Amino acid sequence: MDYVSRLKARKAELGLTNEQLAAASGVPMGTLSKLLAGMNDSPKLGNLVALCQTLELSLDYAVYGKPENTHNYTLSPEEIAFIEQYRALDARGRDTVALLMNKESEYTPRRQSEQASAAPAHRAVRLSQPAIKPTRSLPLYDLPVSAGTGVTLDEGSARQIQVPAEASAAADYALRISGNSMEPRYHDHDLLLIERTDRVDEGEVGIFILDGEGYVKVWGGDRLISLNPAYAPIPVGASCSFACCGRVVGRMKAKQK
Repeated sequence: MDYVSRLKARKAELGLTNEQLAAASGVPMGTLSKLLAGMNDSPKLGNLVALCQTLELSLDYAVYGKPENTHNYTLSPEEIAFIEQYRALDARGRDTVALLMNKESEYTPRRQSEQASAAPAHRAVRLSQPAIKPTRSLPLYDLPVSAGTGVTLDEGSARQIQVPAEASAAADYALRISGNSMEPRYHDHDLLLIERTDRVDEGEVGIFILDGEGYVKVWGGDRLISLNPAYAPIPVGASCSFACCGRVVGRMKAKQK
């Protein structure tokens, strides 16, 4: 299986169309179509990285088929010092350390069991199971695609996700945004929880359709304002096709890779 097959398989697993994947990743539709059709022998690294992030794949797996490394431990300073000392040993020293570690690995569980059985009964502690937080189902849209050219969200493009019930009590649907125009409050690939409404107050963050394009912006009365100062306000003129589709009432952070 080559990288094109792995990308297509993951896209199918997530139930994404080419249009949705292009919008969510920022890769132009024409470029994506050629890449997935196997017509691009040398795709840009930036496009591959964007697609892997959107499809939640590691670049190593997508390109080379290498499984994700699930042993990427965070080491304490003591563990780092131990590893540095171990690497400085010769073969005999490493064999000695390995022998001691094997012996301790065999002995430690037995020692812990003996200590537990010898402990006074009154010191026994009953650990309660963590409470399971209730969730609810919400339709999830990818904003640049699901906003489309109309003023309503396309129900056919939505998929259901489970979100914490308490955090999403006021929400009617969710959107996964792309880009950095609303940083530092909202980040690329964050899930926004949206309350359906056809108007928001000035200064509130809403979902807007302006001349067929979908935006997550602050309503400025006569313009759409980004939180990132690198982006200029977008004026909303009298001749523009404009509608409000909801108010942002919550956020779920994007998964860290």
